[in-house]
Amino acid sequence: MRNIGWIAGAAATVLVAAGAITYAVADGGDAGDGSGTRVPAADSADAGFARDMAVHHQQAVEMSYIVRDRTEDTEVRRLAYDIAQTQANQRGMLLGWLDLWELPKVSSDTPMTWMDMGDMASGKDGSLMPGMATNTEMKRLGTLNGKQAEVFYLQLMTDHHKGGIHMAEGCAAKCTVGVEKRLAQGMVDAQQSEIKLMADMLKARGAKARD
Repeated sequence: MRNIGWIAGAAATVLVAAGAITYAVADGGDAGDGSGTRVPAADSADAGFARDMAVHHQQAVEMSYIVRDRTEDTEVRRLAYDIAQTQANQRGMLLGWLDLWELPKVSSDTPMTWMDMGDMASGKDGSLMPGMATNTEMKRLGTLNGKQAEVFYLQLMTDHHKGGIHMAEGCAAKCTVGVEKRLAQGMVDAQQSEIKLMADMLKARGAKARD
């Protein structure tokens, strides 16, 4: 419960900071190279990460709200709520930056092209990027209840976080807008902590993450 409380506090901090971060980008922001007002190109890592992570986050939000309706477990419901709120807020920031930069929210390029890994995004059964659940898995989550729903959600979200961390590490290395790089690194740190927490939650339920 102590870890859950820490994550809830961290989520609240992210929400409070969101306005300041968005304002910084709107006001020119910190491009990370001293230019301050440089707007990234449509095919840049900054724009690609914003587009792709917005899609990736949306599925995590949907998954979290599904499990909140499938279990009465306080611990899982609180974690799901924290993930949904944090990632919905971050998604809004990413899409807001694309608006501020006057860049499209969709691209004809395959996901993760900005990471030179477009060939990894097969899109098979709705899994557009690494870590994303398939349409079949999302439907299955919506049919489970209680402990079964909890375990499956924790397994899916662990995979989801691993894929998200990979993408966020890519932005931390390749993006040039300072506030976006810092947001990406914050995602890495927070999701790594949540993976550890979910491993403990799975163990308590006699399960473990998927291979």
